[in-house]
Amino acid sequence: MEPEINCAVACVNGCVLGDRCPHRAYAQAATKFVAETSLDAMLDIAEAARIKKMSAPPQWVIPDEI
Repeated sequence: MEPEINCAVACVNGCVLGDRCPHRAYAQAATKFVAETSLDAMLDIAEAARIKKMSAPPQWVIPDEI
């Protein structure tokens, strides 16, 4: 059994698991998206997400009482 690794930390300079990576399908989908989507379309997507986030009501975080 493979030990669990934190991909956000261990794979900063590239995947350390290679073909055994559990997130391989996501990497392929991301590569396909980048290859098939123009930069202008990506900027439009990002702008729409920014506007949606800015128009959402604020979310309050109440810390646990000590």
